[in-house]
Amino acid sequence: MSKRIFDLLLCIISLVITLPFYLFIYLGIKIDDKGKIFYTQSRVGLNGKEFSIIKFRTMKTHQEFASSITIKDDPRITRFGKLLRRYKIDEWPTIFNVIKSEMSFVGPRPESPNYVKFYNKQQLEVLKVKPGITDPATILFNEEADLLVNVTDSESVYRKDIMPRKLKINLDYIQNQTLLTDVKIILDTILLITSK
Repeated sequence: MSKRIFDLLLCIISLVITLPFYLFIYLGIKIDDKGKIFYTQSRVGLNGKEFSIIKFRTMKTHQEFASSITIKDDPRITRFGKLLRRYKIDEWPTIFNVIKSEMSFVGPRPESPNYVKFYNKQQLEVLKVKPGITDPATILFNEEADLLVNVTDSESVYRKDIMPRKLKINLDYIQNQTLLTDVKIILDTILLITSK
């Protein structure tokens, strides 16, 4: 309950700060590549329940579903989309997933059903908590797109190498999570974004 209250307070603060910029983001997306403003995709949340994550669209129309893996200088990403991704602005609409209680501010990043099907019994433990906008693995793998640049099969490398490492980090987080550790993760995330 305390985490839910914490999430809702952060949602109010975040919306007060970010909503005034939504019009400019709307115009930037429309001018750069005509099409929808928001992008939604299925993710697996608490207890394995699927939901639609909401983000600002950063990829060219009709190309965002070609692969769920994004590499550095991905040709699908629009010019304005690169700016949104660099400063994680594309993630702002996930606040509405938090309001709907599908996500939390801090928790294991929700994965696509295409990857969750490869989880082993221990890794499935991450589905016992709400997924989050940020987590320790997101911070440590903040340059994940760079790791997948010169590989022939980015999907396979992600599934067999990167994903298990991220899941281990998040399983450790779940075992030791407190509101104080969540505050630290949020502050570390903000520092990481503002340092770019």
